[in-house]
Amino acid sequence: MRQSPVNRILILLKTEGPQLAAAIGDALGISGEAARQQLAKMAEEGLVEAMTVAAKGRGRPSQLWHLTAEGNRHFPDGHAELTAALLTTVVEQLGPAALDTVIAARESETLQRYRDELAGKPDLAARVEGLAAMRSREGYMADSWQEEDGSLMLVENHCPICAAAAVCAGFCRSEIETFRSVLSANVERSEHILLGARRCAYRITPR
Repeated sequence: MRQSPVNRILILLKTEGPQLAAAIGDALGISGEAARQQLAKMAEEGLVEAMTVAAKGRGRPSQLWHLTAEGNRHFPDGHAELTAALLTTVVEQLGPAALDTVIAARESETLQRYRDELAGKPDLAARVEGLAAMRSREGYMADSWQEEDGSLMLVENHCPICAAAAVCAGFCRSEIETFRSVLSANVERSEHILLGARRCAYRITPR
């Protein structure tokens, strides 16, 4: 099914970060002017906004377009408000230990499911690629690649459980431990959505 220009721009900005109108036009196969017109309409709807970036040297300043909070709300949020309210209630009524039990159970189930799907992939790069595919199916808009130094990157451009993670950091801690276990590798988070980054990024190296 063909995506509308608006959806294609939203996905592009979500996965690639702030972009020039000309670059957006290239990605969509349209002129930079047509892209600017589309972006202007989206800005009126509150989906995107431009930030002016000073040029190097004597060049003219550039405008980089990025998603607003409203634009980000077009991506799955895992029933954010309900999730956050339920977690808060669990802590208030049953105590922090009950929430720890919930997180541990989720981690155990997730770990087993990931291990089953990655079975037979002894190569770390293949496991990271398989993990990225699974995370994308779960709504994380994930990607992976190898850096020049040989390390591997796993990047998640969206967090469908962001509301839950904001209420309880244990979810983020649990996820990185799951990655370390299922990949049998060193995993360090280098970018974190909850700390203001555009995405979550993990650097992965052999043990």
